[in-house]
Amino acid sequence: MSKIVVVGSSNTDMVIKAAHLPGPGETVLGGQFLMNPGGKGANQAVAAARLGGDVVFVAKVGDDIFGQEAVQGFKNVGINTDYIVVDPDNPSGVATITVDEKGENCIAVASGANSTLSPADVDSAVQQIEAASVLLMQLETPVQTVEYAASLGKKAGKTVILNPAPAQPLSDGQLALLNVITPNETEAEILTGIKVETEHNAEEAARVLRDKGVGVVIITLGSRGAFVLSESFLGLVPAPKVKPVDTTAAGDTFNGALAVGLADGQAIKDAVVFANKAAAISVTRLGAQASTPTLNEMERSEC
Repeated sequence: MSKIVVVGSSNTDMVIKAAHLPGPGETVLGGQFLMNPGGKGANQAVAAARLGGDVVFVAKVGDDIFGQEAVQGFKNVGINTDYIVVDPDNPSGVATITVDEKGENCIAVASGANSTLSPADVDSAVQQIEAASVLLMQLETPVQTVEYAASLGKKAGKTVILNPAPAQPLSDGQLALLNVITPNETEAEILTGIKVETEHNAEEAARVLRDKGVGVVIITLGSRGAFVLSESFLGLVPAPKVKPVDTTAAGDTFNGALAVGLADGQAIKDAVVFANKAAAISVTRLGAQASTPTLNEMERSEC
């Protein structure tokens, strides 16, 4: 089993399943309420662990019930929580999520302790990064901390993966630290200025990122699958066809699964096929971490 270090965020998700997403000033009555563990870093760490990865999670939580429950949840799935720091001055991160009948969602996040994750916190896990195969990150923690972690991973010769979400611009220097980047259509447009609506657009955007120094570009395209630009494969890897219930953690499940595939030595196309299947299963279930399939479920699934 190959080691994966995830540096990222941990949130508690307050989810309301409603008939439709409310517009400005609108109240939508008659929904179902769920409270789930979430946060992009945590979701990806849990996905990787449930799919067979040996996962170390570097994160920050508040000294509160949300943080305590999150850490216990990570332990329950076998994640190494030794590098999760408790912040005595800030609450744990919280996200409010509304999901409509088609499975689409809108999300607002109060970052809390996630916003104080520092390079010094990452330094405490440097030996774990050096012992890992893959370093996986997102952008719900300070970008300077993400850049610092990426520099450690690159220096150590690891496969450095960035899921650039939530979307924000990144410098050429930051991009050059990455082996793999996994934007969706919106994130790819922010990073490249190219509106991604077709496979041709996806290839154009991917080549811009490749020219900035990223080794492999994977643009996720929702139900269509993922467009891959790499030395060994170029083109669309289609996603299995499923009926979506909740798309909340599909991207996170994809990234966690991708990290597992690459850590296990899979070729890039095979790792994306594996990640697409995991994400497809996740959208047929409610919740973030709760929707992630296990390795046994993946093997049994007809997706």
